[in-house]
Amino acid sequence: MAPIEKFTAEAQDYCVRQPLVLDPIDRHLLELIQEDAGRPLHDLGTAVGLSPSAVQRRLTRYRAAGVVTGQVAVVDPARVGSTALAAVLVTLERESAEHHAVFRQRMLAEPRVQQCYDLAGEWDYLVVLITRDLRECRELSDRLFMRDENVRRFDTLPVLDAIKTGRSVPLPG
Repeated sequence: MAPIEKFTAEAQDYCVRQPLVLDPIDRHLLELIQEDAGRPLHDLGTAVGLSPSAVQRRLTRYRAAGVVTGQVAVVDPARVGSTALAAVLVTLERESAEHHAVFRQRMLAEPRVQQCYDLAGEWDYLVVLITRDLRECRELSDRLFMRDENVRRFDTLPVLDAIKTGRSVPLPG
């Protein structure tokens, strides 16, 4: 009998990235925890028709498969003094991988950068800022974008009203 071959790191990585096959209970459970990940196992189990221990096994499987990558508390920005949101569209001067890496690292390092997206089209990035007020927003935009010689242009658009926010992922089904 031939020895069992071990997975190479590449094969293991490929296996991890495969989508998890979800049944209707999985989809319902994932929708519930996207709304409120702090719900007790008993409540989740009642909602999906499983015991708390069966719910825990599924949650453990989601984490192991990388479907659930974390659990966070949603803080109301207005209650902690951050009330100004702005979307910033950015185009870089130089398109090298190194210049993009430097820009991305600066966005990752700034706690008031709430989101940053690499775009296709006229603009290179969409950056979402959260600050106490418009003055702080302008100062942050100037520091992050105006003083960077690799930023060709940027347009800061203050948000008047957040109509819908969230990170829930629609599940196939």
